[in-house]
Amino acid sequence: MTEALYTDRLTRRFGELTVVDSLSLSIEDGEVFGLLGRNGAGKSTLIKMLTTLLPATSGSARVGGFDIARQATEVRRLIGYVPQALSADGELTGYENLKVFTQLYDIPRALREQRIREGLEFMGLADAADKLVGTYSGGMIRRLEIAQSMLHRPKVLFLDEPTVGLDPVAREAVWTHIKQLRNSYGMTIFLTTHYMDEAEHLCSRLGILRRGKLVALGTLAEIGANSGL
Repeated sequence: MTEALYTDRLTRRFGELTVVDSLSLSIEDGEVFGLLGRNGAGKSTLIKMLTTLLPATSGSARVGGFDIARQATEVRRLIGYVPQALSADGELTGYENLKVFTQLYDIPRALREQRIREGLEFMGLADAADKLVGTYSGGMIRRLEIAQSMLHRPKVLFLDEPTVGLDPVAREAVWTHIKQLRNSYGMTIFLTTHYMDEAEHLCSRLGILRRGKLVALGTLAEIGANSGL
């Protein structure tokens, strides 16, 4: 298997505070990897570095074989990213939100309509395509944002706490669609969460981040055995 993502002692400091501390990690193509940690553990900061939104203080990382510092443009072309905060435009319809992203991703005009319709159908939003996103539930908005992130068929999809704030039914709907993404497109998926049940349901392997340090890595069974759980 080839590596979809690799970090070598990746570090981010804000003044005297070290938020991500010398993190080394390797994720294979097609893997669904979960990073667990409490709020403030450094999960979102790590994702922002890997998606080129925040420079590292030291260390290095590659995504899809490209260096996040020296080849940031190439990295951005092959990734999808869904941030923790809901960000879809509530004054546009679901269809219109996706149309904007087909333009941002520079998807060829001949493919835009097909990609939009496929995304809406795949995420179970076809019936709500022409409704204003401001009328959507939180779970529907999250599914729309995942549809946006997959329009250009990214090689690696980053999901930052994709179900935070959602009710149990909406969480399970998002879980179903994340699993379908992996099965249908073979994407590598890197997600952060502070829900152990979410990691267990979705991830083949996971890591635990504590105060910026990777303190455990492996399957859930391996981590449980090593911790005595």
